[in-house]
Amino acid sequence: SSSLTEAKEFVKRLRRQTDLCNMVKTVRALLNNNSTVIVLRSGLHAIFNEKSLDVTKDLFQEKFKNPKKRQKNIQLKCLKNFISSLTSSTDIRDLLSCLSSDLQTFVIKPSKSKEAFKEQASDFMLKWNLLLSNVGKILTINRTDSFG
Repeated sequence: SSSLTEAKEFVKRLRRQTDLCNMVKTVRALLNNNSTVIVLRSGLHAIFNEKSLDVTKDLFQEKFKNPKKRQKNIQLKCLKNFISSLTSSTDIRDLLSCLSSDLQTFVIKPSKSKEAFKEQASDFMLKWNLLLSNVGKILTINRTDSFG
């Protein structure tokens, strides 16, 4: 039964890696198409300019009595940094490096303990997934040309 469990875990990791490899191939092809990148960037900028993400921002703002403990919109900062580094012919490694740097700055370094890191990392991932889902929905509904 131990071997079966390990085999299942190995298959999961292999599938995840295959999914990531396929995603990288797709993104590389898109990044090499100048017009696609321009349309995507304009759509993403429009989302911020139209304040389409205001509902999402409100979900990130936790109400604390102490204003110093208010959560910063680190996910929005990461997304804006990602968009600013998104240009045609950008290498995917540069985009991943940008995200890695932001994670280092906003999630890993501020963690004071292993438990704090786990909590911050899971909170970041939950809100990052929510943000990207909302961006995807907005692009799909309002900016179909950007979603291509």
